[in-house]
Amino acid sequence: MYYSGGEVPVQTADDDRRFERRHTARHYAHRVGESLTTRVSKMICTVFLFILFVLGLIAFIMWLSLRPHRPRFHIVDFSIPALAQPNGFENAQISFNVTIRNSNRKITVHYDSIQGAVYYRDVQIGGETLVTEAFDQDPKTTTAVSAVLSGATLTVNSQRWMEFLNDRAVGNVDFRLEITSVIKFNIYTWHSRRHKMHANCDVAVGQDGQILASARNKRCPVYFT
Repeated sequence: MYYSGGEVPVQTADDDRRFERRHTARHYAHRVGESLTTRVSKMICTVFLFILFVLGLIAFIMWLSLRPHRPRFHIVDFSIPALAQPNGFENAQISFNVTIRNSNRKITVHYDSIQGAVYYRDVQIGGETLVTEAFDQDPKTTTAVSAVLSGATLTVNSQRWMEFLNDRAVGNVDFRLEITSVIKFNIYTWHSRRHKMHANCDVAVGQDGQILASARNKRCPVYFT
C-alpha cells in the first residue's frame, strides 16, 4: 500500500499473501508443465524402445530360420579290394561313395564343382573331379558322389603298397578322404559370397580291404577357407 506525500510505501500482509499466491500458482504451473513434458518424453522413449525390441526379435527369428547350415557329408563306402589279393598291387584301386546333405529348409546350396582326394599319412595318393559341372542342391535333399581311383588317378608305387600291407598285417589301414568345392548359399534372390569348402573324412579299412563298421556312415567335419 502506498501513501502520498513522498512517504515510503509500506507492504501489508495482504500484499504478501497476494504475492505468495501468485508465486505459488506460477510454481505449480511450472511443475505441471515439467511433469507433462517428462511423461510425454518417457512415453515416446518407451514406444521407441518397444518398436526396437519387436524389430530386433523379428530379425533374430528370421536369422535363426534363414541362417545357412553347412552341407553334411557322410562316408557311405570306401574299399581297396586288392589288399586281400596276393598280387593286389597290379590291380590296385580305391573306390568310395559319399553323400552330401543340404539340411537347410529354405536355402539352396550352389556348387561350382566337386573334387575328391585320398591321403595316406598326409600324403595325397590319388584324386579326381567328382562333379565337373556346377549345380544347385535344393533344400532338404541328398546328393551322392562316388569315384574309382586307379591308373593315372591313383599314384601308388610298390613301396607305398608295402606300407599298406604292413599296416594291414597289424590291424587296419587308415586313410583320409578330402572333398573340396567352392560353394555359395542362395536364399530367394539373395546370394552369399563364395566359400572354399573342405570336408575331411577319416576312414579305415580292414584286412579284407573293406571299410570298417566304425567308419561307415560317419559324418565328416566341414570347414571353410
